[in-house]
Amino acid sequence: MTSSATPSTWQDFRAAEPAFEDTVRTRFQQYRHHVLATLRADGSPRVTGLEVEFRMDALWFGMMPNSRKALDLRRDPRFAVQANPGPDAEMADGDVRVSGRAVEVTDPAVLARFIAEVTPPEPFLLFRADPAEVVRTGLDGDDLVIRVWRPGHSLRTLRRAADDSPVREA
Repeated sequence: MTSSATPSTWQDFRAAEPAFEDTVRTRFQQYRHHVLATLRADGSPRVTGLEVEFRMDALWFGMMPNSRKALDLRRDPRFAVQANPGPDAEMADGDVRVSGRAVEVTDPAVLARFIAEVTPPEPFLLFRADPAEVVRTGLDGDDLVIRVWRPGHSLRTLRRAADDSPVREA
């Protein structure tokens, strides 16, 4: 589900690529509900709905205790979250996803600050999403344009035509 890259923090991503981080965050903030993929105990994928929060210099997942997705993340922290594609097939703002590791947060001060800012239904579990890969796919004319960020690497832009020509670095 994730690349082999070592996850970093959301702050690291923003520091490395502030304009791309803004694009990704803005895309997620267009809609409230998104799609989270986790791994079940047998290794098969589980896909569920989820709300995400961008607060305190991080990307957060809040969820009910003992929810399947929470149990999945406690057992295996790897995840992928895809931004809601929106109401039609156009996706004018592109398709965005983040994959990495979810870190459960139990620090009372962090939880109190999150509760004060978000007022989530309680009880809840809180996970900080540490990205190992951030991808935005969009269209430019007839080309598919894929922008990929991984910790420790420069932002890559790849272009793929609608024919069988090879992918090219932009």
